[in-house]
Amino acid sequence: MTALIIFLILAVLLLTGMPVSIALGLTVFTFLFGFTEIPMDSIALKLFTGIEKFEIMAIPFFILAGNFLTHGGVARRMIRFATAMVGHWYGGMGMAAVMACALFAAISGSSPATVMAVGSILIPAMVKQGYPPQFGVGSIATAGGLGILIPPSIVMVMYSVATSGMVVTGPDGEPVLSASIGTMFMAGVIPGLMLATMLGATTYWRARKNNYPRMERAGWAERWTAFRESIWGLMLIVIIMGGIYGGIFTPTEAAAVSAVYAFVIAVWVYKDIKLRDVPKVLLSSAAMSAMLLYIITNAVMFAFILTSEQIPQTLSDWIVGLGLGKIGFLLVVNVMLLFIGMVMEPSAIVLIMAPILYPVAVKLGVDPVHFGIMMVVNMEIGLCTPPVGLNLYVGSAISKLGLTDVTKAATPWILTALTFLMLITYIPEITMFLPNLLGMK
Repeated sequence: MTALIIFLILAVLLLTGMPVSIALGLTVFTFLFGFTEIPMDSIALKLFTGIEKFEIMAIPFFILAGNFLTHGGVARRMIRFATAMVGHWYGGMGMAAVMACALFAAISGSSPATVMAVGSILIPAMVKQGYPPQFGVGSIATAGGLGILIPPSIVMVMYSVATSGMVVTGPDGEPVLSASIGTMFMAGVIPGLMLATMLGATTYWRARKNNYPRMERAGWAERWTAFRESIWGLMLIVIIMGGIYGGIFTPTEAAAVSAVYAFVIAVWVYKDIKLRDVPKVLLSSAAMSAMLLYIITNAVMFAFILTSEQIPQTLSDWIVGLGLGKIGFLLVVNVMLLFIGMVMEPSAIVLIMAPILYPVAVKLGVDPVHFGIMMVVNMEIGLCTPPVGLNLYVGSAISKLGLTDVTKAATPWILTALTFLMLITYIPEITMFLPNLLGMK
C-alpha cells in the first residue's frame, strides 16, 4: 500500500508535465509530511550525505570536458579521420558518421552532444553528396546513443552512485559488492564497440541495398594527415582509460584531468576556442551540471524513502516468489525500461529504478556490472524512441525533418539496437569479459 501511494503521487505529478527533478522532490516531501513520522533533521542529514560522495564530482568534470571539445573543432577533425578511413565503402559517409559517433562518444559521455556535434557537420554534407536526409539522420540519431555506452559515460556514473552503499545479498545469502565506476567503464568497452559495429553493418546494408553514393578512396597520405590532426582528441581516450586502469588516478580524478586536457587542446593546441569564450563554456557546463545534481539530490531522497519503507526488499521477495527466474525477470525489466525510456530522461530513470531493481537482480544471481550495462543499453534505445527521445529531437532540429519522419528513418537502426540488447541481456560474458580478464571482479 505504501509503495502504491508513493508511485501514485509521483505519477500524478509527472502527468502534469512537471520536471522529473521537481516531481521527485515533491513526492518525497508530500509523503514525508503526510504519511510518515521521520524527523526532519535526519532528512537534512541524508540530503547532505547523499550528494557528498566523491564519485559525483566526475559528472561536472566530464560535462566540462565534453563541452570544450564540442565547442572546439575536435568533432570536425574526428569526422575527417573517420571519412578518410571508411568513406569509400557503400554508405561511406553514413559509416563514417557511426565511426565518428563512437570516437566522439569516448570523449564526451553524452548522447545528445554526440548527435549535435557529428550531425551538424555530417548531415548537410551527406545531403550534398546525394544521400537522402532520412538516411543521415537515422544513422546518426541512433549511433549518437553510443555516447552513454562507450566510456566515459555519465549514466554509468549515475548507476554506480545510485547503487553504492546498498547492502544486498546474492542467491547464496552472501553480500554482493556494488559496481564501481571504473569497472562499469571497462565493462562498457566491448559492448560499445560491438554495437558500433552492428550499427555500421546496418548502415552498409541499407546503403548497398539502395545503391547510395560512394566516395573516392582516400590515399594513405590523406589518411595519415587526418589521423595526425585528430590525434590530440583521440589521446583523451588513452589518458582517461589508461590513467584509470594503470592505477595513476581514480575515475573522478580522470574526469578532472580530462577537463583540463580538453581546455588546453581546445584553447592552445587547436585554438578553436578563444580565451574570451571560455566563460560561456564554463557557464553552460555549470548549468547542465546543476540540473543533473539537482536530479541526483531529489533521487537520493526518493531512494531513502523507498529504503526506509522496505519497498525494494518487499518487491524483491515478491518477484522472487513469482518464480520468474533470471531469464523471465530480465525480460520483464527490459520491457519496462524500454517503455519508461520513451517518456523519461536516462539519468532520472537510472536514479529512480536502479535502487528498486538492483536488489532483485542481485538476489536472482545477476551480476551488478552486467545489470548496469543492460540498463545503460535500455537508456540508449530510449534516447532514440518517441515521444521523448532526445536524440530524435536533436536530429530533427538539424535535418529540419519532422519527428515522425526522423523516427521512421531511425527504425532499422533501432531494431539493430534491440537485437543487441537481447544479446547483452542473455550473454553476460560479452559485458564481463574485460572486467574478469583484468581481475576487477
